[in-house]
Amino acid sequence: MLIAEPLQKAIDELSKLPSIGKKTAQRLAIHILKDDKESVESLINSLRDLKEKIKLCNECFNIATEDKCDVCKSNKRDRSIICVVEDPSDVISIEKTNEYNGLYHVLGGVLNPLAGVTVEKLKIKELLERVKNEEVKEIILALNPDAEGDATSLYLTKILKEAHIKVTRIARGLPIGGDLEFADSATIGRAFIGRIEL
Repeated sequence: MLIAEPLQKAIDELSKLPSIGKKTAQRLAIHILKDDKESVESLINSLRDLKEKIKLCNECFNIATEDKCDVCKSNKRDRSIICVVEDPSDVISIEKTNEYNGLYHVLGGVLNPLAGVTVEKLKIKELLERVKNEEVKEIILALNPDAEGDATSLYLTKILKEAHIKVTRIARGLPIGGDLEFADSATIGRAFIGRIEL
C-alpha cells in the first residue's frame, strides 16, 4: 500500500520515539494531519522551544531554562542532602511525590562498560566537587534497581564513604528492573521514607 510521502515521513519520525510503534505513530500522524493548523503550529513551536530554550543546570545537571534550575535556586530546599539520579525524568518523578525537599545531582546515565558508559562519561567528578564544596551531610542514591544501577550505587558508595559522607539508598519499593519514570508517586514516596544507609 502506498502512503503519501509526507505522511510516511511523519510516521517514520514518530516511530523513533520511545514506546511508539508503527501503529501508534500512524495514529498520531493522522491525528496531527486532521488537527487544525493552529494546534499543529503550537505543537511545532513547543518542540522548537524544547530544543532551543532548555539546557542543563550547571550545578546539578537537571533540566533548566537558566544557568541554575529552579531546585538549585530555591532557598527552601535542604542543602545538606543530595539525591543522585540517572536522568532528569527521575527528578520529575521524585518531585511529584512531595516527599523530598533536598537537592539533586543528575549523573547522565549509569555505569555500563559494555555500552561504553564509564566513570569519565558520568557526572561523578562534579558530584565529588559538590560534596567537597557544600555542607552535604547525606547522599541518597535513587538509581534504578537493575544491574547497572546497582553497580553504579556500589561504586558511588565506595568513593563517598572515603569522603566520610553518609550514603543511603531508597528502599526497594520499586520493582527490580523497573524505572523510576514509570513508577507511581506513592511507590516512589514510600521508597524515600524507607531508605536505608549503605
